[in-house]
Amino acid sequence: MRVAVRLFASLRERAGTDAVTLELADDARVSDALTQLQWLTGATSVVMAVNREYATPEVRLHPGDELALIPPVSGGAPDRLIHVRISPEPLEPAAVTARVRDPRAGAVVTFLGVTREVPALEYEAYLEMAECKLLAIVAAAAERHDLCAAAVEHRIGTVALSEPSVVVAASAAHRDAAFAGAREIIDNLKAQAPIWKREAGEWVGSHPPSATGASLSTDLM
Repeated sequence: MRVAVRLFASLRERAGTDAVTLELADDARVSDALTQLQWLTGATSVVMAVNREYATPEVRLHPGDELALIPPVSGGAPDRLIHVRISPEPLEPAAVTARVRDPRAGAVVTFLGVTREVPALEYEAYLEMAECKLLAIVAAAAERHDLCAAAVEHRIGTVALSEPSVVVAASAAHRDAAFAGAREIIDNLKAQAPIWKREAGEWVGSHPPSATGASLSTDLM
């Protein structure tokens, strides 16, 4: 199938056009589009949007879908790099912190949410929706607090005692902004992302807004 991909900002200038056309297999996913576009993205951190919603690499594409290739968020200042990841693999806080280091940053804040008081917790996520929601949360916090960069990684599956289930890192020119940005990200993640934990045999966090008047809560700690 033939798919048109919209380009913005630095990617549009690099390509010399605001759209490119890809020839993809009928069962193609977002990852296939990204692979074909590596000549354009290079080392730039980008995400794809399908039909105006952030999309993970596993999302299946269909004829007529609107794709957009989105470079790092920018608010009139230099590009703000954002990163999100949900994985069953153990998290590496140092690696997440390294993603937000920036020569413009005078402050780097890292928050870890860890399992406490029980041998282990089990986490489950509506993966595609959760990753898209995290991208929106991180991008909004980066814009609001003028962060240089921000990153979130969340674990799913079994997380043993004292191991991190979530890592949030933010960098900014000054410490107040870095602290505020990291706090906003973790608070909104807890309130909005469709991620649940199982503790003492009970699933915690599945509280739809229509039932309680509140947003979904992960109740991490």
